[in-house]
Amino acid sequence: MAITTRPKRKLHIMVIEDDADLCEYLIELLTEEGYEVDAFQSPLEALDRLKNKVYHLVLLDLKMAEMNGVDVMKKIRKFDTDLCVIILTAYPSVDTAVETMKEDAFDYIKKPFDNQELKAVIDRAVRAKGLIVDHAKQVCIEIGNRLKDLRKKKNLTLKQLANRAGLSVSLISQIERAESAASISTLTKVSLALNAKMETFFKGI
Repeated sequence: MAITTRPKRKLHIMVIEDDADLCEYLIELLTEEGYEVDAFQSPLEALDRLKNKVYHLVLLDLKMAEMNGVDVMKKIRKFDTDLCVIILTAYPSVDTAVETMKEDAFDYIKKPFDNQELKAVIDRAVRAKGLIVDHAKQVCIEIGNRLKDLRKKKNLTLKQLANRAGLSVSLISQIERAESAASISTLTKVSLALNAKMETFFKGI
């Protein structure tokens, strides 16, 4: 019988760090703490993934060959103004601290860091940002956002989509606002009405 382990905390962390050894270390450390962790040595790959998967917190190296951390933060803020970002750097300076804080970095950790210091900063971020969320609620929010995006891409009003799917305007509105969980039957009707695959609503969640 297969055994599936689930993180103690429903928190997804992205690590953007071009040092392969440090990436592996952070994956091991944070996974042991119960977080779900994805690590990227390429900032460009990380940015692409951020647009397609929900993360609650990012650990971002400031000095990387492909792209510096300040530029990465600026790109992140173009599509997510609220994502919690913690900066890691071996070369702290007043100028870089000011630049990252302008982009709303949550905190700034000097490398090499103490494990307890890193854990404490993450715990503080979790409390300050209210990042421990009910997983079922998070799924509803993500499905609602995707439904709204698809509907708008098709230039459909709530009423038009409701008519196509044979559903009430109220139900679709509640799903988009994550006030109601969508049943498989409802999502099937919506998918057909939008000419979209069912997996569109669940991929990466």
